[in-house]
Order: sequence, then C-alpha cells, then structure tokens
Amino acid sequence: MSFVVLVLVGVLVGITTVLFGFGGGFVTVPIVTVADAALGGDAVRVATATSALVMLVNAAVATASARRGTLGPLRGRTGLFLLLGLGGAVGVAAARFAPDALLRWGFVAYLAVTVADLLLRPGFLRPAATRAQRGARGGVPTALGLPIGAAAAFLGVGGSVMTVPMMRRAGSSMAAAATLANPLTLAITLPAASVTLLVPATGLHGADATVGLVGAVDVRAAAALLLGAMPAIVLLRRRPPRLPETVHAWGYLALLVAAGVAVAAG
Repeated sequence: MSFVVLVLVGVLVGITTVLFGFGGGFVTVPIVTVADAALGGDAVRVATATSALVMLVNAAVATASARRGTLGPLRGRTGLFLLLGLGGAVGVAAARFAPDALLRWGFVAYLAVTVADLLLRPGFLRPAATRAQRGARGGVPTALGLPIGAAAAFLGVGGSVMTVPMMRRAGSSMAAAATLANPLTLAITLPAASVTLLVPATGLHGADATVGLVGAVDVRAAAALLLGAMPAIVLLRRRPPRLPETVHAWGYLALLVAAGVAVAAG
C-alpha cells in the first residue's frame, strides 16, 4: 500500500478520532493488517502495535486541542487513569505472546458483541428521555479501568468502544462522549505504545518481519497515518461539525461494523 494512500487513510483516522473518540484504532488495525499482509499471521500483531502508537499521538493531539471545560467530568479521576494505564501495560504484554488467530478473531468477536449490544440495549441509539445525568463523573466506573485498559491494549482498539457507550448511557451526548474518550485512550495507549516501541519484536518471524519495524511498530505506516490525521484533528477541533445525535450514533455503529468486516476479510 502506497505512502500517499496511507496518508489519505490517516485523514479518516483523524476524523474518527474527533467524531467518535476512537483515536484511530478501528481504522488503523484493519488498514495496517492489509498494508502488511506480506507478514502473514504477524500482520495483525504489527497492526495492533502500530495502532497503539497512532492512537497515542492522535489522542494526545485531540486532548490538547479540546475546548476548555469539555474535559471537566474527568477531573479528579486519577484512580481511573492509573488503572487504565496499568491495564494497557498488561494487555499489550499479553498480546505479545497471544496466538495470531486470537488477536484477529478476538478483535472481530469483540466488535460483533459490541454491535449487538448497541443495537439491542437501549441507551445508545435510543436514549431514554429521562436519563439521569450520571455522566457528570464521566460515566466510567473507576473499578472498570483495569479490564477496559487490558482488553483495549490487547486488541489495539483504544478503549473507546467501551467508554463511549458507557458515557452515552450515562447521559452524555455523542460529541461529549467522543471528546472524553480521547484522554482515556491516551492513558491506555501511553504504556502500550512504550512497550511496543521499546521491546524487540522477538515474536515476529520471517525475513521481512523486521523490515521497517521499530519494536513491533510499522513506523512507515504510522508516520503516514499521523501525517494525514493530525491536521484533520486540529481543523475539526477548531470547527467541530454539528451532527444530529441519531446520525452521530449510527455513524459510530457503522464504523464498528466496517472495521470488523475489514479485519475478518484480511
């Protein structure tokens, strides 16, 4: 896959970071899996590692460029951030020893269960008219920080697939939930990206496995994706689009489906 194509995909990554709080994970994992298909079963492992770095940078840019006051519900949530970071370190360490098929099909199964949950359970697509404003504390229980961080880092998804629906059901709008998801993703991906960059990719094999890799990260793909994503994030933060809640929620769901299909087909 050419560098230019990856840059263009990076623009989409930036858009999803702002609109859905993904940090790019649901776009990065499928696209890097395809771009590094020559690595065979190791492609998903490299995609997951590359996703962690891309999400780290994107989440940092999105958080830094968020409007003052929008991150208020997360103030004082130090315990949550620490547990998310710890979970991120545990998840990425486990991923280095997991079978390639588990990473691929775990990603697909994770998205399938989430899509079914969003469709069948009220509160995301069909929010109750009298929802209590539990979102005042961010909507994510501190005790869930460790499992959320571990699952997100293991699969390379960033955590927003769990945190955005939680915040949505707690009373947040889609725009607010997506904004709050970025610093949570940052907490998860900081240790995860550090491990994938610093620890040699001993689990990878084959003559091409170490070409262009730093640790387990495809730095060429990461650079191209970030080159397209960062300007898009800054632009959309300055001029945020105004989407109807229903359209915004269905767009989130559609992207989950597309990401799952792309990884399954890859």
